[in-house]
Amino acid sequence: MKPSSDARTLGTFLKARRAALDPRDCGLPTTPDRRVTGLRREEVALLAAISVDYYTRLEQGRVRASAAVLDTLSRALRLDEDQQSYLYEVAGRTDSRPRHRARRPAQQVRPAMLRLLTQLTETPALVLGRRLDVLAWNRSAVALYTDFAAIPADRRNYLRLLFTDPAIRALHREWAHDARDAVAAVRMEAGADPDDPELARLVGDLTLKDADFSTWWAEHRVNSATYGTKHYRHPLVGDLTLDCDTWSGADDSGQRLMVLTAEPGSPSHDALRILTAWTADQAADPEPTGTGTRTL
Repeated sequence: MKPSSDARTLGTFLKARRAALDPRDCGLPTTPDRRVTGLRREEVALLAAISVDYYTRLEQGRVRASAAVLDTLSRALRLDEDQQSYLYEVAGRTDSRPRHRARRPAQQVRPAMLRLLTQLTETPALVLGRRLDVLAWNRSAVALYTDFAAIPADRRNYLRLLFTDPAIRALHREWAHDARDAVAAVRMEAGADPDDPELARLVGDLTLKDADFSTWWAEHRVNSATYGTKHYRHPLVGDLTLDCDTWSGADDSGQRLMVLTAEPGSPSHDALRILTAWTADQAADPEPTGTGTRTL
């Protein structure tokens, strides 16, 4: 069947958009001998979570895209509002075009959360926001995990670090268990806010970078647990077994305080005290966080 004029226009637009994207901006690996300008068809299909064959037929005008596919393609191709409107127009889906959401303001640590964090001087603690973004931390958390201030704010995400930071990955003695639980926690959040563009970008990046993440995300496992046990192997103090508890704020900000503690008198408690003392000996003040507060 010969493609219609609109179908050909849609295919031309999709080709132009993928050719205009820098693979590095999409978290895709590049090599010096890469000969394709922009993204390949299979890369767009991967980002959009559709088959390569389906996307190819879409570019060739041999299939009509559903509203759901157009939505995920808009994210994969990083279309702005005008480009999204044009995409739905040439695809003949103007009746299904989603209403544009107001841009969310940057997440700011709630004052109550920050006050709690300032009082936790002998145990690691983090303030986590939407999508498990790391919003604030204390010095003990830096000693346990990493120097969060050295990580760009748009990459400072607990789930991302679990999969992409070799040191944090090695820190977790039961990494697969902990990482899978974190995926399930973010998957549950996705159910409440499936149109969050930052969440779509996070999932797309990790899907490309880690096969385990792709598999676990596809399981649709969810988890709302607020407590558990973490097993670490720290390069300075050795093995740690810590209780992990999280408390959510009373508002709808999605912020939660995560605190790690050890049983008094246990080897882990002694090791945590050594780690805390080591952080207290550091002379330099921590750098400001991306939210306008300081680590404590």
